[in-house]
Amino acid sequence: MSEQTTVPVKLGDRSYDILIGSGLIDRAGQEIAARTGARRVAIVSDENVAALHLQHLTDSLKAGGIESTPILVTPGEKSKGFATLETVTNAILSARLERGDIVIAFGGGVIGDLAGFAASIARRGMGFVQIPTSLLAQVDSSVGGKTGINTAHGKNLVGAFYQPQLVLADTDVLDTLSPREFRAGYAEVAKYGLIDRPDFFAWLEKNWQGIFDGGPERIQAIAVSCQSKADVVARDERETGDRALLNLGHTFGHALETATHYDSARLVHGEGVAIGMVLAHQFSVKMNLASDDDAKRVEAHLRHVGLPVSIGDIPGELPPADKLMDYIAQDKKVARGALTFILTRGIGQSFIARDVPPSAVLSFLQEKHPK
Repeated sequence: MSEQTTVPVKLGDRSYDILIGSGLIDRAGQEIAARTGARRVAIVSDENVAALHLQHLTDSLKAGGIESTPILVTPGEKSKGFATLETVTNAILSARLERGDIVIAFGGGVIGDLAGFAASIARRGMGFVQIPTSLLAQVDSSVGGKTGINTAHGKNLVGAFYQPQLVLADTDVLDTLSPREFRAGYAEVAKYGLIDRPDFFAWLEKNWQGIFDGGPERIQAIAVSCQSKADVVARDERETGDRALLNLGHTFGHALETATHYDSARLVHGEGVAIGMVLAHQFSVKMNLASDDDAKRVEAHLRHVGLPVSIGDIPGELPPADKLMDYIAQDKKVARGALTFILTRGIGQSFIARDVPPSAVLSFLQEKHPK
């Protein structure tokens, strides 16, 4: 695998490239200038990412002839709400940026979702570039144009489908992530194997250490993940069909995030997804769809890399199973009151299950709840 690879996202006149590799922040200015023609940008980032990487990015933009205005927010999922959206949008307008200018999302999944949604509504839609700085954002949330914020009713219930013009995934910045954040991102990498690439999951079981250590396996894993997501998005941009497969583990995971009030000290998104994917496989076993051996294999691998794999692994008190069920019923995957889950017939054999009986889900949650 070379030091850089390009994955195209094919959406007609809204197609764009994902560049993956080392040293991409160094080239951000020239790439953005050449591909968008922008001369002014807002950089939406959080204080942690800014402390480590903002100067590097602004220097690169300046070298490309681009003037930048930084807009910094507090790190963490709690910034993904109406109050911070208003702050960011007002800052974009205060900087007198125009519709032809660019909003850069420079951070993890929270920043990508927040900045992308702000770009979609400021001046009725501005240009948008993703420079994801977490593994989770590089392989998942920066690709495919889902943007949005959380509300008291649940995660990502307000937002828009809004595609970026370019994604720059610089693998060097991943070396500054905490081990916990890197592991959380890895859950989304594993997800692509579990959806429909069983050979990729088997490869991950053998090669995960190289991904964590920053070997050539890292670029390869990110490229396979991005290609997998790009293929699905090209077929089903607005999640009316099989794009829903990308939600494997997310219906359970989102309910757990809501239950912890988005407190990242207790649970971050990728950890919720890891627990959710194990639960989805276990629930599939309960529904006589998949073998217990496959569910155990998924649980073993995610535990081996250091991820939480059960509801009981979440620190602190959790609401009872019937309350978790309420959060699941509020999730976006509900249609006319019937529950839709991504279930599986085995590793790499996920499918969309509609009309899942709520009673079966509740009884399963009661079984798995630590109380």
